[in-house]
Amino acid sequence: MGIYLNGVEPAELYRNEKKKPYFVDKTLMLAQLMPLVSEGTAYVAVTRPRRFGKTVMANMIGAFFGKAEQCGDIFDSLKIAGNDYYRNYLNQSNVIYIDFSKCGDDCNSYSEYISDIQDILRDDLHEAFPNVRFRARGSAQEDLKRIFNSTKEKFIFVLDEWDSVFHKDFITNEDRKSYIGFLANLLKDQAYVSLAYMTGILPIAKYSDSSTLNNFDEYTMATDDMYSEYFGFTDSEVDDLYRRYLERETKPNVTREDLEYWYDGYHTPGNEKMYNPRSVVYALKRNMVRNYWTSTGTYAAVSDYISENIDGVKKDIALLVSGESVEINIQEVAAINMNLNTRDEILSAMVVYGLLNYESDSKTVRIPNRELMNEFAKEIIEDEAMGYYHNLSVESRKILDATLRGDAECVAEAMKKVHNISPIKAYNFHRSKPIIMKRSYLWLYFSRTCRQ
Repeated sequence: MGIYLNGVEPAELYRNEKKKPYFVDKTLMLAQLMPLVSEGTAYVAVTRPRRFGKTVMANMIGAFFGKAEQCGDIFDSLKIAGNDYYRNYLNQSNVIYIDFSKCGDDCNSYSEYISDIQDILRDDLHEAFPNVRFRARGSAQEDLKRIFNSTKEKFIFVLDEWDSVFHKDFITNEDRKSYIGFLANLLKDQAYVSLAYMTGILPIAKYSDSSTLNNFDEYTMATDDMYSEYFGFTDSEVDDLYRRYLERETKPNVTREDLEYWYDGYHTPGNEKMYNPRSVVYALKRNMVRNYWTSTGTYAAVSDYISENIDGVKKDIALLVSGESVEINIQEVAAINMNLNTRDEILSAMVVYGLLNYESDSKTVRIPNRELMNEFAKEIIEDEAMGYYHNLSVESRKILDATLRGDAECVAEAMKKVHNISPIKAYNFHRSKPIIMKRSYLWLYFSRTCRQ
């Protein structure tokens, strides 16, 4: 048993997950992966925003297929145990599990980062296959080839947070290309690969036909329905969790409607409602609805593009924070190149990061729920550098205060200001009045959101 090869951590982490009171059984996903393992040289990439259960699912896959230890105590009571081929795949494979977000404290360069990964993997391989002849200065790719040629052993790769390296301070554009090349050399068209399952936030870059990971089947939150039910909670799953919550809590402070209002609003490409799983669990566990998103770093990835008003995207943000939807031509946002040059690319990136929901039927995006509206309120509306948005919040606060004290003249004057600064394209005031009214009292929503 090694650190990456046939390690015990995925099984232990998933075993602990199963013990939690709000655990949700998503093991039927394994039934979709088992035929891919049997076929061999299969490549799956699932990308989702932060906090949508990617690591839990990666641990589940590693625990189920890996031969590090027998995990019947975990899976015998779960849904996958009803599959006819369950025993044929349970703990039968060599699994290489790498969490790319883990980096040594003293790692200050890409060469150190990737060398550590290579060295650890090579140590594991040499220990597990002592009878295979390895070169002293070989690579992990070469060692895996030697193992396969000597033993015909194949490997399942579970690669979690594959794109996290792109957010390291020390990574350059050349490093990003080198990293893509490393993954391509390790995985692409290799006979020793039984299944490569990769997860992260950003879709895989396709910047060069000769060296990219174009062998992966990619499943994104916006455009691909396959596997979508396994990332996030469905309505029926939240119903079940709420029943458990009522059984556990003597003084429940959370209603079922609260969960929908705060954490629902995402949709799969097949138009099934989806809840943010981390937020639902935290609300039930802590007996309190509030913002559990903690996405400051996530919003920062697109904030500069919004501030610069590239392609007039501020106008779209104005509509979104008013609770409206905006049309979009959804774009593939590549991990290798986050240069966003159009409003469609910026809004698509916000979908990838989970800040917006994409509705495939209407081809529109919107802010999905109260929790995310709270983030927009904190990150955008109250920032003076955001110009229109800040001005809108100031006028909205004046309108709310004037309304509460019954000052009709002040309300009317402030509403004129909201109309004058608004970027909406309605020349007739009566046609635009509903939108202006909504924006005029925007602060009422934001102030309630921030307090709760």
